[in-house]
Parts: sequence; structure tokens; C-alpha cells
Amino acid sequence: MSRPRLGVDVGGTFTDVVLHTADGLTTAKVPSTPDQSEGVLAGIEKACAEASVDPGDVDAFDHAMTVSTNALLEGRGARTALVTTAGFRDVLEIRRQNRPSLYDLDATLPDPLVPRNRRFEVDERTTPDGVERAVTDEAVDRVAAELRDCRAESVAVCLLHAYAHPENERRVAAGLRERLDVPVSVSHEVLAEFREYERTATTVANAAVTPAIDAYLSRLESAALDRGLPAPRVMQSNGGVADVRAVRRRAVTTALSGPAAGVVGADATDDGDVVTFDMGGTSSDVGLVRDGTVERTTEGAVGERPIRVPMVDVTTVGAGGGSVAWVDAGGALRVGPRSAGATPGPACYGNGGTDATVTDATLALGYLGADAALGGELTLDADAAESVLADLADEAGLDGPLAAAQGVLRVVTATMTRAVRAVTVERGDDPREFSLVGFGGAGPMCAAALADELGIERVLVPTACGVLSAYGLLVADERHDAARTAPRRLTDADPASVEATLDELAETVREESADLDELAVSFAADCRYAGQSFELTVDLPRPFDADTARERFDAAHERTAGYRLDDPVDLVTLRAEGVAERDPVAVGYEGGASVADARVRSREAWFDGEAHETAVYDRERLPVDGTVAGPAVCEQAESTVVVPPAWTATVRADGTLVLDRGVAGDASDSSEESGGVR
Repeated sequence: MSRPRLGVDVGGTFTDVVLHTADGLTTAKVPSTPDQSEGVLAGIEKACAEASVDPGDVDAFDHAMTVSTNALLEGRGARTALVTTAGFRDVLEIRRQNRPSLYDLDATLPDPLVPRNRRFEVDERTTPDGVERAVTDEAVDRVAAELRDCRAESVAVCLLHAYAHPENERRVAAGLRERLDVPVSVSHEVLAEFREYERTATTVANAAVTPAIDAYLSRLESAALDRGLPAPRVMQSNGGVADVRAVRRRAVTTALSGPAAGVVGADATDDGDVVTFDMGGTSSDVGLVRDGTVERTTEGAVGERPIRVPMVDVTTVGAGGGSVAWVDAGGALRVGPRSAGATPGPACYGNGGTDATVTDATLALGYLGADAALGGELTLDADAAESVLADLADEAGLDGPLAAAQGVLRVVTATMTRAVRAVTVERGDDPREFSLVGFGGAGPMCAAALADELGIERVLVPTACGVLSAYGLLVADERHDAARTAPRRLTDADPASVEATLDELAETVREESADLDELAVSFAADCRYAGQSFELTVDLPRPFDADTARERFDAAHERTAGYRLDDPVDLVTLRAEGVAERDPVAVGYEGGASVADARVRSREAWFDGEAHETAVYDRERLPVDGTVAGPAVCEQAESTVVVPPAWTATVRADGTLVLDRGVAGDASDSSEESGGVR
């Protein structure tokens, strides 16, 4: 495929761009802007100019953003109101009895997105068996007047058991859409699944972010078309892209847009079992790829608010390059979750930052050089970094800025280690059986140290590691999901009824698709043993067969929990997933003539409390099959790869750096070079 394609990912600090043409990949990194569309367009213009591509020649434009994520985290969504069944207005505050910290008597949860004075009730009654009391026109008139009076900018409608029988909910939504000029989010359209709190919370989240998403995409689409670019397609939390029309209908599906793109990009680098590690400016995102398949879930949260939509299973911690180091009341050194962001950024950016950050620490330790140009143009101020680290050392009682920098790296590595264990050890997996894919602006600097902590033997750093989330947009398929709760005992399930529901779900995902002819639909079900309060998702055969479904569930339960039962199995929620595969993006890599030619300088860097004279390489000039022994630093415009002592890095044919734990200097490859210790 020769037509250019664009992938643009907005992060907390930088906006990343990947432009794919017949000549290969062109990357760009620009500071993120308060109106994210401005940074997106600036990055596109930069990449197109560098590749000498006319924006009008671009064939596809795929985009990951943080608009909905920021709105939910900061509680700055639209002024939202909730309409619900009489007697259920407090579901949002009652929540579940789950406690994030079991023994913390002072634990606090975020305020609901909709305060109590903007929650309104309608007199209706629906049970799992059907509508018992219909909504009247008078009730709709009354609640519409209340919504006008409270100046609601967006409305969520979530009536009891509407996932099974949405007739009353449809009537309320239709009446409000006729009477009001605001978006109306309806639970059976957003999440047709049981569990009142999760369904209400997800519908409210959708309503809260819809105006912001609609305004943002309208601006971006208009500006893109003015420049001759195609309309953007947006990455969803499920790891697939969708057109603007589909995303506007279910804005909450973009809650984990950026992290999902990164995992998809990491998946494209290897076909085996990998832990994905994306360390950007604000946070680190960790995911899992098993047997070449991205792990997904239907239970997630943003800012402790449940979002129950299909999503890539990502654990996020506040540990990024811009994470601020501080000292707590007990005198302990802490890092994050607060970030210096893009403005003012770390102190070493020279934009007025006054707090020590992870980036300042890596500069002081020699992993970054003062002569480096982040994003190809941002130079670093070593004196400013040393100054803020000296202040941190004084506050923490440490012996100077170097000790403070080493402490910051140890703390942030411990934080990231806990995140990886959360997606591996806590779920029964041994991280030592996985490779680690390090990417993001700061990920390749910290990946080997993280692997050391976890006992992981191999680290993969893709060619476009600094902008891998943007690259993931180019390789992501179009993906749509639909689900409906219809609980029944598996042995009592009528095959004709199940087949009819699956056909309806398939039609729903087809209606969302922009590539209908290419869409392949697969089916699954959430099942559980009778009496259990949680479900496992298993693939369903077509035509439906209860015995096969039972066999698959038993196997999944044994794999997950370590045992199977003879108890009856409940079929709870039916699911359909539509996927339209996209043309692959080939990444070519030429490299240079030799490792020696790629070496550009050396500098002092610190590892485990010792100073090493460390070779610095231009990564893009390293030859295929060339090997570098640590300690070494491989620099490129968007990221920096650190190879510690006792590690070696070899260049794969596609340009991926493969870091293996070993003893530096032992390899017999004549192309190998290493630093020294003093």
C-alpha cells in the first residue's frame, strides 16, 4: 500500500505522530496543547513537511486522544443530569460495598459525576419479566421541565431493568429529545447489561463526556477537511478504531483511547507472550499480550469510576517522565502521581519548572545527555535539573542531587514493578515467562531496570518506540461491540432464542461499521456457576450448542481459578464483536554499516551506585544483527534506550532492539562494543 496513512496520539505531555508512506515511517513529537486539536494539527504539519507529503494525499487519519479521560479524571465533564426510576436516584452514591483499601477508615471516593439535586425520578416499573407500569406523557413533561430548570447540558437516562425491556426508557428518551436541545444518553444503548450501579455509572459517564467529545471531534474534523485530510477515525478502549459517527453515539468508549493504542502497537512487535510497558510523560500503562492476542476486559475504571465497556486490560500508575518527586509527612521520598505536564514540564526543559521529576533524575544520572534534543528539538538544562534535585535531597535528607536522582529512579521503578505484578502475579501468571516491550518517551530508559526487578530476561524496544501508540493506530483494526444481558440456566436455554439474540447483536455491530463488507462477527457469552457473583467470557459456537458452551466454560474456569465444578452453569450476557481487519503496515529498517559507525560519543552514567563510562549510539545507524553490550545508551529523536551493565542489545531485521540479560563483554560478535567502569 503506497497511499500515506497518519496515526496521531495525544499524551499528557507530548502529541505523537507517525506518517507511513511507501518510503517508510516518518515520526514527529510536539508538545500537547490545551485544545488537543491544535497540537494534533501541528504534529501532522511537521510530519508531512519532513516527509514532503501533501496532506491532501493522506489516505487515512487515525487518532487517539485523552479528551474523555481528562474529563472523567478531573470531574470536568458537562453539567449532567440523571433520570431514573422512582426510588433509585441514589444508586450512584450507594455504589458497591467494595473498598479500595479494606482497613482504611478514612478512605474517600470521588464525588458522583451527577450531584443529588440533578437526579430526577419518573414513576415507572419494569421487572426482568417485562413492563408493569408504563411511563406517562405527563411524567416526561414534568421531568423535562425539571431538566430545563437545572440547566442540564447533557442527560443520562437509566431505568430499572431497561437492559431487558427498554420500552419505558425509549419513551422517556424520545420525549426528552423532542423537548430539549441537549444530548441524551440512554442505558440500553450505552450498556445493555445488568448490575444497576455499573450501568448507571457508565451511562452517566457517557453523558458527561459526550458534549466535550462532540465539540472536539467537530473542531478536529472541520480543521482536517480544511487541510485536505480525511476525517479522523478514533481509537476506542477496545483496541479498535471507529469513525466519528460511531464514537459520538458512545463517547465513553474512548475512555482508554491512548493506552489501548499503545498495547495494540506493542502487540505488532511480537507474536508471543509479552508485558507491554508504556511510560509517557504523565503515567505508565501496563498490559498483557498472550499468544499474540491482546488481553481485554469489560470491567474497568477511570478515576475510581467504573466504566463497563469492552476495553484493553490496562493498569495505569502515576509514574511518567514528568512525574514530580516529593517528600511525604514521614520523610519518605515519593514520586507521582502529580505530573509537571507539558507546561511548565520538568525543570530541565527550561520552561520554568521548579519541581524535580523523573526526567530530571535521568538527566543527572547520564541516561539523557544535555546535548540530547527531545522530540528532535527540545534541549535540556542540566544545571536546572541539578538545582531542583539538590533541593529535593535537602528535604529528604539525602547526600546531594546524585543521591536524590538515584532515589527517584528506585521509587519509580518500584511503582512500575507493582503495576506489572498486578497484571501478572496477581492473576496467576509468572512475569519471568514473558518478554517486556518498552515504549513511550521514557519507557525504553527504564525497561531493563524494570525487567531486572521482575526477573524478566528479554526486553523488546520497537523502532518507533517513542511514538508506538501512534504507530498502533496504523495497525489497529476497526472494531465494534454489542452485548445484552439475558440470564438463563445454560441447560434450559432455547437455542432458537439464543440464536435470535445473537443475530440482533450482530446487526447492531454491523450498523456501527464503516467497512461493512469486511466485517467479521464473532460471538461470546458471560457464564458462571450457579450461585457465583462473577462471570467468565467464553467463545460461543454458531449454531449455539449448550454442551460445547459448557465445555468451554469449564476449561476457562479451571484455567483461571484452578478448578472446575459439576454445578449448573448460568448463561448471563451474550456478546457480539465485529472486526474489519486493515492492511498491515510494513516497517522497513536499513541501519548503518557498523556498530562503530553508530557510536557518536560517550559520557558518564550511573548504574547501581557506580559511575560507568558509557558509549552513546545513534540508534538509527545501528546495523541489523549488530550487538551492543551495556552499559550503553541508544539515542533517537523520540526516545532513549538504556542498556545497563550485564545486558546486551541486538538489532532485529525490523529495527527492534532486543535486550537480553547476560554479562557485558561475553558475546563473541565482533560488532559488539561496550562501555567501561571506573
